[in-house]
Amino acid sequence: MRVLNESIARKANLEDECKGRFWEGRFKSQALLDEAALVACLAYVDLNPVRAKAADLPEESDYTSIKSRINTTQNNKQPKSLMRFAGKPCKHMPKGLPFELKTYLQLVDWTGRSIRDDKLGKIPEDALPILERLNICSDNWLTLTTSFTRSFKNTAGKEQAITAYTNHMKRKRRSSIANSQALFC
Repeated sequence: MRVLNESIARKANLEDECKGRFWEGRFKSQALLDEAALVACLAYVDLNPVRAKAADLPEESDYTSIKSRINTTQNNKQPKSLMRFAGKPCKHMPKGLPFELKTYLQLVDWTGRSIRDDKLGKIPEDALPILERLNICSDNWLTLTTSFTRSFKNTAGKEQAITAYTNHMKRKRRSSIANSQALFC
């Protein structure tokens, strides 16, 4: 990390015509050795803007993976630049993070509500739970995230979005409308 930091600092200092470190001196590399360490680090980074009072809620915090995951999930996609949540660990584990996005969102929401005297901000106590704020029906979430490609063929989304897309494309049939009505409450 020292070698990487030095080269980046030299380039940045040349570009900005200044001297000094690019990152704070406390920046360091840490090995995340198991799933618990991984999820703790993910939540820590995703909650930094909330704890610093730069955002009130995780889904409003710019430049975080949680906001990117939420935005792409609401468009029925996975973020291409981030490793996907693959679900619960099993014998034939697909490539991805070994937990479900829904569980991670709930964990971040719960953690962000905790009171810490040494931090400026937290998620307000009166804020709805994250799945309600995002209008995600928890009963259907598992089906959406584990059987997505089987549930939707050519189009995926809420009924209004499928209808608008069908009209825009001048099609007569709304593809996957029954599953949309059943799964997106």
